This record gives sequence, structure tokens and C-alpha cells, in this order.
Amino acid sequence: MTSESKKHLSLLIMAISFIAFIYGTIRAMDIVDRTHIGTSNGFYRSYVTTSQEIQEKAFALTAHCSDELCKIQSLLDFVTNIPYQTNTFQQYSAQKTIQQNFGDCDDKSNLLISMLHALGIEAYFVLVPKHIFVITAIEDKRMDKTKGFWINGKKYFILESTARNSNIGFPLRYTLDQIDVIVEPFSNEKLSIESLEWKE
Repeated sequence: MTSESKKHLSLLIMAISFIAFIYGTIRAMDIVDRTHIGTSNGFYRSYVTTSQEIQEKAFALTAHCSDELCKIQSLLDFVTNIPYQTNTFQQYSAQKTIQQNFGDCDDKSNLLISMLHALGIEAYFVLVPKHIFVITAIEDKRMDKTKGFWINGKKYFILESTARNSNIGFPLRYTLDQIDVIVEPFSNEKLSIESLEWKE
């Protein structure tokens, strides 16, 4: 191989390496953009998943259900019965939370919302000071007398993943002005809130 050929080959390798670097950087930025949620206290990282394992778990847990209320409560029962344990330095994936059989509010909420998503059920993260919980919209007359968030005229109910054996429509333990952001975790889009109320 001539020195000129070697020079061209080196330039080609450098160009390919540069393109690979740019592509990797753009991909990394996209992942950060899709998983990191800006809050007033910094950033929250979402660990939601659409994995086959979580989809199969969601369908198995709700196989006995004939309506959405039963499906949501069944998923909530499973998640709330995973022991609560604070993870100071690390968040875990939905799969890891099931495997290790413990998690904090982040881990358990990520697991819950991932399974709800697998069933096509609308759900959002609500970030408040030092806590995260899930809300979902359910159109069921049995929930008419249960208080919920009315966001832009639509009613949502709290799913508290850390309260063992809790029901759909957990009480709000924060003031409305403590709600930092409400986020669709798979698109990482913050809900645009024109009106927000807590009532039946």
C-alpha cells in the first residue's frame, strides 16, 4: 500500500470515527431528553419501560379482570405489596424492582406506570417535594364520590405506590401549589395545566 493510499485510508477512518461520535452524542442527548424531566429542584430521571417482560406481567396480573377499574386496582395491589425501601443513590428499572422485591417511590411508580402503559391506560407522574406518585383517569360511576384531581376539566385519581394495599383515589397529602410538574413519562411532556382542583 502506498503512502498516499495509507493517508486516504487514515482520513476515511477519521471521518467515520467523527460521524460515529456525532451520532452517539445526538443519541445520548435524545435519551436524556426523553428520560430527564426538569423540575424546580433540578431533574428527575424516568425509568419507564415497554419491555416484553413488563407487558406480560401486566397482562398476567389482570387476566381475571373484566373492567378497567379491576385492572388498575390489581396492578396497584401488586406494586403496593412490594416492600418500600429507600434507595438513596440509585433508581431501579421496573424489572429490577420486581426481581429485588423492594423499591422506593421512584422505583414503584415507574413499575406501576409501565404496567398501566402496557395495558393502554392513561397515566401520569406527579412530582411533589421529595415524592412522586401516579394519577390515572377512570370513567366509572363507582368512583363518582371519590375525590380526585380535576385537570383542565378532566378527573384523575391518585395511585399511591408506597401505601400498602391502598385503593384507587388515595387522598392528596400535599397542597395544590406543592405540585411541581405533571408528566407523561413516555413522551416526557409536561401537562399544560390551565385549571387544577381537588374535589369529588
